[in-house]
Amino acid sequence: MVLPALGWREWVSLPGLGIRQIKAKVDTGARTSAIHAVRIERPSPKRVRFAVRPLQKSTEEIWCEAELIDERWVSDSGGHRELRPVIHTPLILGPHRWQIEVTLTARDNMLFRMLLGRTALEDRYVVDPAASFLMGKRK
Repeated sequence: MVLPALGWREWVSLPGLGIRQIKAKVDTGARTSAIHAVRIERPSPKRVRFAVRPLQKSTEEIWCEAELIDERWVSDSGGHRELRPVIHTPLILGPHRWQIEVTLTARDNMLFRMLLGRTALEDRYVVDPAASFLMGKRK
């Protein structure tokens, strides 16, 4: 089976969170996907509420709420460990839609508001590190 190719960065949608578009870095070095979340709250033991700023250099915030499925220790690229909330949410990438697991973390100093990790891509895509936006440009 020939898998479709992704570039090293792609525009994705997270309709379950009300996020129409967010630029994601396709990161095969990251096991789990991550999204930039601020003001993370726990309205109940199994729910998490948070704000997402989907576009860098924009003050637009989208408030999201989801079921908390886990909390995990995650090491970032600098070796720092952080306990992060984990949620499931639908992802749309090009013509495809499926459920992914995402950790919530502050990514203020990062160029990308989202990392798309390898478990979300497994058996779905190959990554062309020389290409960008193979699934389409920002709408």
